[in-house]
Amino acid sequence: MKKSSTAWAADSRRARKSRRERSDRLSFSANPLLTVALPAWRSKLMLFVLFVCFVALAGRTFYLMGGASTDFLQRQGEARYARTLEIPATRGRITDRNGVVLASSVPARAIWAIPEDVDAVPEQLNTLARLLQMNVSELKRRLADEDRTFVYLRRQVDADDADRIAALKIAGIHSTREFKRHYPEGATNAHVIGFTNVEDRGQEGIELAHERQLAGRAGSRRVIKDRLGRVVEDAWLREPLDGKDLALSIDNRVQYIAHAALKTALDKHRAKAGAAIVFDVKTGEILALANLPSFDPNLRGRLAGDAIRNRVLTDTFEPGSTMKPFSIAAALEAGKIKPDTRIQTAPGRLTIGNRTIGDSKPHGVLTVEEVVAQSSNVGTAKIALDLPAQTLWETYTEVGFGQAPRLDFPGAVAGRLRPAKTWRPIEQATISYGHGVSVTLVQLARAYSVFASDGLLVPLTLLKSDTTATPVRAISSTTALAMRKMLEMAVGPEGTAPAARIAGYRVGGKTGTAYKIKNGQYVREYVASFVGFAPISDPRIVVAVMIDEPIGAHYGGQVAAPVFAQITASALRTLQVAPDAPPESAREMVALRKAP
Repeated sequence: MKKSSTAWAADSRRARKSRRERSDRLSFSANPLLTVALPAWRSKLMLFVLFVCFVALAGRTFYLMGGASTDFLQRQGEARYARTLEIPATRGRITDRNGVVLASSVPARAIWAIPEDVDAVPEQLNTLARLLQMNVSELKRRLADEDRTFVYLRRQVDADDADRIAALKIAGIHSTREFKRHYPEGATNAHVIGFTNVEDRGQEGIELAHERQLAGRAGSRRVIKDRLGRVVEDAWLREPLDGKDLALSIDNRVQYIAHAALKTALDKHRAKAGAAIVFDVKTGEILALANLPSFDPNLRGRLAGDAIRNRVLTDTFEPGSTMKPFSIAAALEAGKIKPDTRIQTAPGRLTIGNRTIGDSKPHGVLTVEEVVAQSSNVGTAKIALDLPAQTLWETYTEVGFGQAPRLDFPGAVAGRLRPAKTWRPIEQATISYGHGVSVTLVQLARAYSVFASDGLLVPLTLLKSDTTATPVRAISSTTALAMRKMLEMAVGPEGTAPAARIAGYRVGGKTGTAYKIKNGQYVREYVASFVGFAPISDPRIVVAVMIDEPIGAHYGGQVAAPVFAQITASALRTLQVAPDAPPESAREMVALRKAP
């Protein structure tokens, strides 16, 4: 008989009640699901570990309270209200020998930001970007990184622009006092002075060479601020020590003359580059050192390697015929020839082994003086081949070839002069007239000082000096005077460089023309040069000029000699050197220049 639904429900309720009653009679810990067999030592170990940690924390507390780390805690506290600010030193000025300022430091500001604190409307950001000379998108990108607590927006901002930025009153935008370098003469003196970076540290030229003297030493200032950021205490820890001023040997007037003459020549001959150097024979002081192309050190945004290169010291080239006087001087010193010794140069060619060298035109019999004046390759080679190679090499070395000049200036190179034992006869011949050897313009100019100062090699300097140089004898005074006469003949009517003559002064010098070497091969591109000195009666200055890759006319007498004349004439008058040429020589020179 089936139970009714009511009976089934009653039975179910009685069964649930019975289960609850049995459950109530069982303890919680007797539940078999919760019974886990754990060793007693584990609970004791945990209690011990907790006790040790508590003791360590208590010990650390008493250690700190006892003053054992007072200095550390003091530093941590001070970091929240005190700051030590670096105060930059004023970099020393650079002047020319007459006190004309060539480089000085002017006040500037570094604009920086705390990105998370910046709060500005779009109009303020647009104005800020304009004053910082940057795109708004770039400004927003720098300010978007809130993970950074500090970011420079621009360094070396002019004081006026910095004041305008401060007037915007943008939260999170700050400025710091600094200096930036100003170069009043711009591109004219760029390769001498060099420039500094945004940290005001020298990068090129005199700025780099004399960094320690010019830079000085930064100072520091301690400030304490309240919770609102206001300075409540200000004290000096160390005052800045300003850099020392530096007076150069450069005469800014002569420098401008050289720079302008070079520019005129480069424009006229469409040349790639040019360089010139002028120095005082008596003191060794460099009065001008000019290079083109140049750059404005005040605007360094787009500097190129060609513009920065100081070609007077770094560019090497084959000197060509400007080397001949030293080969002739070596033979005179060795007693192999005299100035009036006759040399047969006909037929204008000389074969050595399987190689032939030649003159630009046949000359026939020439005296040694005429070999120099007419710039005969054949005559020079014959004289040189009559000497031991070592004798020639020693003469070249004595005047400074193959050695970096000691000028205390970055970038000066040694050129190339191979040891004499490696010379073959053809190489000895070509080296004697300036091929197969490389020099810099400063080396070449200094070497010519032996002819201008009676055989003494004059050390050069870019710093103003109140004392005369201490030269080293390289050749005898007799040889030097004989060579001086030959070099004066070279600029005479019958020489290769009449364009080097100047009114009122007797001058001497030598032209040079040489092919350039590219990728180890000679190419039909030229370097034209001229080195000379004046006045002949008592030489005061040596002037060397190099024109790189002139187009069209390319001989040293056509391209470089007129530049020498322009620089030398103006420099001698600027230095108030008395003329030494008779009046008739000036009239002769004018007539010669007018001749077709």
